[in-house]
Amino acid sequence: MGRTVAVFTDTYLPTVNGVTYTVQTWRKRWADRGGRMPIVYPGTDDYEPGEDEHPVRSIEFPFYDGFHAAVPGVPDDITAADPELVHTHTPFLLGLSGLKFARSHGVPLVASYHTPTAEYADYIAEGWLRSPVERAARAYEKWYLNRAEMVVVPSEPARHHLREIGVRTAVEVVPNGVDTDRFGPVDTSQFVEAHNLDTGKPLVGYTGRHGYEKQLDLIVEATDGMDVTVVFGGDGPARDRLENLAADADVDVRFLGFLDREDLPAFYSALDVFAFPSPVETQGLVALEANACGTPVAAVDAGALSDTVVTGETGYRAPPGDAERFRTAIERTLAERDALREHCLDRRDAVSVDHAVDKLSDVYEMLL
Repeated sequence: MGRTVAVFTDTYLPTVNGVTYTVQTWRKRWADRGGRMPIVYPGTDDYEPGEDEHPVRSIEFPFYDGFHAAVPGVPDDITAADPELVHTHTPFLLGLSGLKFARSHGVPLVASYHTPTAEYADYIAEGWLRSPVERAARAYEKWYLNRAEMVVVPSEPARHHLREIGVRTAVEVVPNGVDTDRFGPVDTSQFVEAHNLDTGKPLVGYTGRHGYEKQLDLIVEATDGMDVTVVFGGDGPARDRLENLAADADVDVRFLGFLDREDLPAFYSALDVFAFPSPVETQGLVALEANACGTPVAAVDAGALSDTVVTGETGYRAPPGDAERFRTAIERTLAERDALREHCLDRRDAVSVDHAVDKLSDVYEMLL
């Protein structure tokens, strides 16, 4: 294959989230096929760059703990790599750097759409300011994406959303994909013992960023009074509020904090149900990771989860924000866990990252 694609992202290691994971996994698979993906990202003191990783100066973002905002720029090594195409994973600071580089070097720009930016208004605005901030975010999102030669989205609902806000650029669905070599059923005894999860109760859990937009409170509200143990992995700005809510609820809730990626297959495999109440997902990668480990998902019927979670096969869905209906989805998923597990495992090949990179390659070749 041999194509060189310059990648620009505002989210990268040591921050671990769906975007970081997707960028890392695609880079590795692209290299396995003989190509290169030199990457530009916000540098921090906590991460030493490896081969083809090019940090730029960054500052701590005041509205979101742990996030670093890059100072826009393009390292000389990117120009020297002579990329045939630019792929941005952000519309913001380094996304603008990628756009400028693509234009000045006469190469196509592919823009991945990972997150509806308007959903993050809560982090920078409250009250009456929230609505104008959301409108401004959508307008900017449209402006940026309409300057790409191709937009890549992980699901059909995400494509529909972009058409609704006025994005005219061609949009292709390329699922993020799951590394099925890593994510599959594993022995959980050591993980369960290490985290004292042998409670004799079904385990209902979530792992990922604890962001306000994820609406994780709904998990605690839905399980209040249930004879289950609720397990949260991960961290984020909404954790304190979530812990306070859990302290007042009639349910056993455990907070494990940040989990190493190597621990995630055991975490997913240990759960009886993965609970996912976020209405803002463009794919919901953690749901697919859980499924690949044989764990069904109780989710909300919103965003990409309306497609990602297949009713009666990989889990059940409930209307967003409805704690009673979400409780019913959890209970039904628990009741049918064994049958749902087999359906989840049957779908592992279909959600693998190798299929995703096949589609990504096709997108690149359309433009080259």
